Amino acid sequence: MVTLTVNGSRHGFDGDEGMPLLWYLRENLNLKGTKFGCGIAECGACTVLMDGSAVRACSVPMAAADGAEITTIEGLAAGGELTAVQRAWVELDVPQCGYCQAGQIMAATDLLNQVPTPTDAEIDALMTNICRCGTYTRIRAAIHRAAELGRDEA
Repeated sequence: MVTLTVNGSRHGFDGDEGMPLLWYLRENLNLKGTKFGCGIAECGACTVLMDGSAVRACSVPMAAADGAEITTIEGLAAGGELTAVQRAWVELDVPQCGYCQAGQIMAATDLLNQVPTPTDAEIDALMTNICRCGTYTRIRAAIHRAAELGRDEA
């Protein structure tokens, strides 16, 4: 039996422990914000936070999530209050098609937890999620804006 906490709620899973976390989130918990993109941990559309660090849920077997604390895009805003990253994304109108953006937001959240005031070079090196629409300039600008918003809140 795998037990994990997802967005603050405890869950048990007694199915195939090799099943990717992505499918558990989408199919068992009906959390559709975590997207399937490539299935090989390249694109990042499935990025979630596991124990506070960004992971590609398509490549995390349920067995590896045992005891973990998982945060999906649905659980990022505490009490309905958007995070600095989410506010920056809205303010700068980052998405084009939007498919990858939940994963981008989760990756940016992890990046800012690691590097509170990143340079362009650090953003380029640490943001490895793919955006088919090419919104990288807006993503970078939103990360800088979120860093500003985060400093304002501190």
